[in-house]
Amino acid sequence: MDFLAPATWADALAAKAEHPDAVPLAGGTDVMVELNFDHRRPPALLDLTRVPELREWSPDADGTIRLGAGVTYARVIDELGDVLPGLAMASRTVGSPQIRNRGTVGGNLGAASPAGDSHPPLLAADAVVEVASAARGTRLVPVAEFYTGVKRNALAADELIAAMLVPSASGPQQFCKIGTRNAMVIAVSAFGFALHPDRKAVGTGIGSAAPTPRRAGEAAAFLAGELEAAGLWESRGELPESLAREFGRRVRDAAAPIDDVRGSAAYRLHSLSVMARRAATWAWDDYRRAA
Repeated sequence: MDFLAPATWADALAAKAEHPDAVPLAGGTDVMVELNFDHRRPPALLDLTRVPELREWSPDADGTIRLGAGVTYARVIDELGDVLPGLAMASRTVGSPQIRNRGTVGGNLGAASPAGDSHPPLLAADAVVEVASAARGTRLVPVAEFYTGVKRNALAADELIAAMLVPSASGPQQFCKIGTRNAMVIAVSAFGFALHPDRKAVGTGIGSAAPTPRRAGEAAAFLAGELEAAGLWESRGELPESLAREFGRRVRDAAAPIDDVRGSAAYRLHSLSVMARRAATWAWDDYRRAA
């Protein structure tokens, strides 16, 4: 197995073009497990941890955060909790402090596991993935289109993830996760939620309950429409319990889980319904308090 260790972004793209079968190594928290259990034996590893551009984040003029693919979960928690609260909440649930100090959001995105913790908040926030190749330059992929199958993504063989473009929160966000224990666990199911008062919209993200991470688009449109019809965006009145429960049922209906060693499909559906109802209620309560 070859080990490639570029020191610049240009060198990384050149190495990926020359070795399209090389597996990128951003934090190693997924890849090294697969290697240790002999689930994967790639011809080469492409270590991206020496590329400084990937470890940077910056706000754009419109408030969008350009989050380099090599920014760790720990830094998201410490440095971006106020502008990307949903992603920070999800980052706090990832592994142990050692894993959060090493693992990266870009690595989680590239692995494209249905159970990845960063996927639901990225979906709820309407993030966009910036990918690049040496031959064709940069292109932007909406995060909902980035997942193409179980642990498969939209990257071409010569492409790498450069960054995620995540809009700063315009309203409260939430992240919920169910596991077989309270810490250091892969999600049985997960749910990300975001209120977007600036455009009177709702964002959703479902994790570990379908072949790929996905949105509950119909449920989000339903809730946003009901809030608008009742004048609640302006009045910030109390969220009706019946509306929250119906939203939870519609989120459940958007999932397509399976039975596996971590949980049954029926449990995943039930937990999603409960998490969606709670997340919507908690976020709306935060929205009312902010007034």
